[in-house]
Amino acid sequence: MARIKPKQLLIQSKTKKGPSRISYSSIITWNLIVVLVVLSLYATYRHWHHTPAFEAQMDLPRAENVEISEDSTKISTPRYAIMDTLRGSITIEISKDASAGVVDRFINLCKIDYFKGMPFRHVIKNFLIQGGDFDLNGAAQEWILKAKASGENSLSPKHEAFMIGTTRSPNNKGFDLFITTAPIPDLSDKIILFGRVIKGEDIVQEIEEIDTDEHYQPKTPIGIINIMLIQEL
Repeated sequence: MARIKPKQLLIQSKTKKGPSRISYSSIITWNLIVVLVVLSLYATYRHWHHTPAFEAQMDLPRAENVEISEDSTKISTPRYAIMDTLRGSITIEISKDASAGVVDRFINLCKIDYFKGMPFRHVIKNFLIQGGDFDLNGAAQEWILKAKASGENSLSPKHEAFMIGTTRSPNNKGFDLFITTAPIPDLSDKIILFGRVIKGEDIVQEIEEIDTDEHYQPKTPIGIINIMLIQEL
């Protein structure tokens, strides 16, 4: 076995026991960390030292900001609704003067897709289209059928065609939709109006032309695909 010379043993010993060197990049990194910590502590101190005075100066503007926020919430209420049907899209302008309770309910129902797949139950030419998940009954049915049969849906300057409304009857648990296709004299007595069609009148008229049975129910199923709310057109 070959002997290792003392000089070689000394070199090997220094190589094994020598301390590891710290690179320049590590030194720079740690220095940056220290600087950032110091700056952070200084910024925190300045913030808490000046907070009372800052809050006193901003007291009134903050109150004004709350009022602006409430106004912006009102402004953000959807102004339009796009009703997609099997025949095309109908754009509805939600009335600003309509009953707030009815408008709020309509908007909330749109948000949960309540009208998705809702059928048009009755289609009466030169009168109205009714959509809902339940059949008409009571006063609403009598009003529609008798008015149509007697021809009392003569033109009136008080009411317009292509208005959007829902039943006034408090007994209805759901929310039905009416689209008028002609001016109706006693419309406001039977229906709560909350909007009007501003685009897609031709779609309304196309739906109005479909074949119905003796009860004014469409022979071919037709209805609402869904209703989407928008703020601007």
